Amino acid sequence: MGTITEAVEVDVPVTTAYNQWTQFEEFPEFMDGVTEIRQLDDTHTHWVTEFGGTKREFDATITEQHPDERVAWRSDQGPNHAGVITFHRLGQGRTRVTAQMDIDPEGFAEQAADKLGVLDRRVKGDLARFKEFIESRGRETGAWRGDVQPPPG
Repeated sequence: MGTITEAVEVDVPVTTAYNQWTQFEEFPEFMDGVTEIRQLDDTHTHWVTEFGGTKREFDATITEQHPDERVAWRSDQGPNHAGVITFHRLGQGRTRVTAQMDIDPEGFAEQAADKLGVLDRRVKGDLARFKEFIESRGRETGAWRGDVQPPPG
């Protein structure tokens, strides 16, 4: 399993960046290879992705969520991945968004992409597109301000 860490600074307040990130169904607007996400309930999402011509569907659980601070998740089946997005206020109207993901690539194409650094570049590109997406709007498309605690143990 490999770990990818990337960050981007966005010119919006931390609340705006966080609120937009909680709008999972909007991810296809800025995430390469994500074709659909459905929010099933407060802590579960269903993803449809395509990478190297291979379509995958899987469910993920939001394991921790604290407004204006962090969103963490793990896949329930299918591609083995987990991660956390953190939000750091840099000043009024400026936020650092950091993505840290643990990914276990499935299949030959994904393993080759991982070894060639394609997955790292994809995450970096996704964050750059998030920056463009949120800055061009200047405000979030929605918000979920609930708090999800990590599971015990």
